[in-house]
Amino acid sequence: MTSAEGFWDDPDRAQGVVQERAGIEALVGRHDRLSKEVADLDELLELASMEGDEGMAAEVASQVPALEQGVRQAELARMLDKPEDKSDAILYVNPGAGGVDAQDWAEMLFRMYLRWSERKGYKVEVLDEQPGDEAGIKDASIAVRGPNAYGYLKAETGVHRLIRISPFDSNARRHTAFAAVHVVPEIDDDVEVDIRKEDLEIDTMRSGGKGGQHVNKTESAIRIKHMPTGIVVKCSAERSQHKNRATAMKMLRGLLYERYLAEKNKAFSDSYESGKSAIDFGSQIRTYTMQPYQLVKDERTEHKVSNVEGVLDGNLDPFIEAYLLSISETKEESSS
Repeated sequence: MTSAEGFWDDPDRAQGVVQERAGIEALVGRHDRLSKEVADLDELLELASMEGDEGMAAEVASQVPALEQGVRQAELARMLDKPEDKSDAILYVNPGAGGVDAQDWAEMLFRMYLRWSERKGYKVEVLDEQPGDEAGIKDASIAVRGPNAYGYLKAETGVHRLIRISPFDSNARRHTAFAAVHVVPEIDDDVEVDIRKEDLEIDTMRSGGKGGQHVNKTESAIRIKHMPTGIVVKCSAERSQHKNRATAMKMLRGLLYERYLAEKNKAFSDSYESGKSAIDFGSQIRTYTMQPYQLVKDERTEHKVSNVEGVLDGNLDPFIEAYLLSISETKEESSS
């Protein structure tokens, strides 16, 4: 297929086809591998039963958890059945109520998603990162590229709450801070999104940074505001203003496409608006408690984990899986 005449004339389209093919091959390969593992364990179990070999039976039993995990992953991949679920993702993090603690918390979340992406073997591009005045970040956005990146990360959209002893409080009091995460698909150019040039307000600025010899002294960063919706995107990833503009337009297309999908599904208030609602008490999807005890609790699924540091180091899969399973169960109940 890739050797066909003219296939690489359009590199972006060709790359998309290659990625789609790789995804299908991975799906088929996973199915074949799991089927073979089940068949092999079934034969071993039958042989152990015939020979009364308890050691062999124990060996078979020891391999079952890994097989169950593989089946679970295949089931989760099956749930990601919408076209956009296969897409790469653009993830935004913004601090909410809590002052400097909120900006610090936003940076902690930002690192958490970088670590999660690294664990998954995904490629990450930092699109924009604006440092806070004292600590943390004012806002940040990243592109996460890999199989089903958006399908998994969409579970993270919402307000995240942190409870801890504030390192910025000289009296060592417990503080609560909030930050919002918003995830949209990075859609292909062949997906039509109506964006009129006259609806855009485009500004240039110097890229933010912590200073030093590599600080950007030219106005290469781009800020685009879509006037009809009020959506604002920023990109400062490249030294080239042209590249930043192209990336910012891709970010805007993703946000507008997500808005369209939400309105089409009559779930606008639950999806797009959740990222715009007040980032403070009562709006959180997950609470991370560090003091007086250690606990991370997802308010939507009731899934709980006591290893807060592990979660902040990127161990998010149990929460994502629990959310996707809950959504799947809700769909099945509504269709029955």
